[in-house]
Amino acid sequence: MKPIVAIVGRPNVGKSTLFNRLTQRPLAIVFDEPGITRDRHYADAHMHGRDLVLVDTGGFDPESDDPMGIGIANHVRAAITEADVVLMVLDGSAPPTEADRQAIRLLRHSNKPVIYVGNKVDRPIGDTLMLELYELGISRILPVSALHGRGMAEMMAAVVAEMAPHVAVTEAIEGGGPRVAFVGRPNAGKSSLLNHLAGGERSLVDDRPGTTRDPVDCPITYQGSPFLLVDTAGMRRRARVEEGVESASVIRSIRAMERAEVAVLVCDASAEVAEQDARLLGLCLDRGRALVIALNKVDLINSATRKKVEAQARDALRFAPWAPVVVISAKTGLGVPKLMATITKAAKEFTLRIPTGELNRFFDKVLATRQPPTSGGKAPRIYYLTQAQSAPPVFVAMTSAPDSVAESYRRFVSNQIRQEFGFEAVPVLIRWRARRRTTR
Repeated sequence: MKPIVAIVGRPNVGKSTLFNRLTQRPLAIVFDEPGITRDRHYADAHMHGRDLVLVDTGGFDPESDDPMGIGIANHVRAAITEADVVLMVLDGSAPPTEADRQAIRLLRHSNKPVIYVGNKVDRPIGDTLMLELYELGISRILPVSALHGRGMAEMMAAVVAEMAPHVAVTEAIEGGGPRVAFVGRPNAGKSSLLNHLAGGERSLVDDRPGTTRDPVDCPITYQGSPFLLVDTAGMRRRARVEEGVESASVIRSIRAMERAEVAVLVCDASAEVAEQDARLLGLCLDRGRALVIALNKVDLINSATRKKVEAQARDALRFAPWAPVVVISAKTGLGVPKLMATITKAAKEFTLRIPTGELNRFFDKVLATRQPPTSGGKAPRIYYLTQAQSAPPVFVAMTSAPDSVAESYRRFVSNQIRQEFGFEAVPVLIRWRARRRTTR
């Protein structure tokens, strides 16, 4: 899972400029006026060999009684809560303010690693102007210029040094069984399912939606095999998510999904599988997780209706037709053994690696059966296929003209790989690349 680094500070200290500098893209609006940034902005970044997620926040002003200012302060608090490391930006060209002092008090109570930087120090002579900032009781403040790039290398090294060591997903499987995240809409029965498997009241269960807020990790042993189950907060449509606790809960749920090898999308069979279920399925696919769909609460519908419910669910989630659907009841235990067997198989598929020789013997048969269609009077040649990584499985196909490979043929090859090697519960990604010719 990528660590999260939150950029915080009072208004107009250059947080968005620093955000754009670190992401190497003009993602955040930069203007010499306080209050431009309001919501939290997320973007991927890379620092000293580590991939991470950067969060840009609005200016922290706890003295503001304006509803907008109060909302921004809540966003900042949520960003600090979810962050692994915090970048506290101060104005290196001005004396500290009361907003700076209150932000530092908040960070000290958060118990999060904090890197303090004095921004707008464009020249070495400006380092002496930063001395006033040390009256805030900070032992080390790094002088930087987000506008000109000064001090960026030292700052990034300090951030990476505070991050937890990177642990590969495959190590979690070898150490204590697959990590399985239960995701879904509120009140779909995720907590009830975890309690059934844990054999006790591990998660609070209530008929009212939104009971679970923080992801709950629960190691279990099922039929002699270890699993780490993660119960997550129910995720509503974005327009309905309230700021504060619920927003932070949704973020934690998404992070729990990223840490998992298998995501189990729990749907309420007694209610129609809705558009939000499809959105959550898309989140799982975007993160490359192995996927199992659990239709829960079938004890509330009769046997004649079950087939209709399953057909409706498959239609609503048709953009992942390969994903296995298991009908269960967390309350009675119906279908739970089948669900756990499907999860076990999905976890093995997630880390499956196919030798290149075996893969290309199979691919020769595919090419003999169906060649890629012509495009512009020419048929692209495909030289070989290799697996670039597992967890999740990613393949690379070397070809003479990757842009000329039709989308229908890409789907055909993906389906052939899925059928041949048993990838029934994981997305199969193929990257089509051009083979470069070397000249002498």
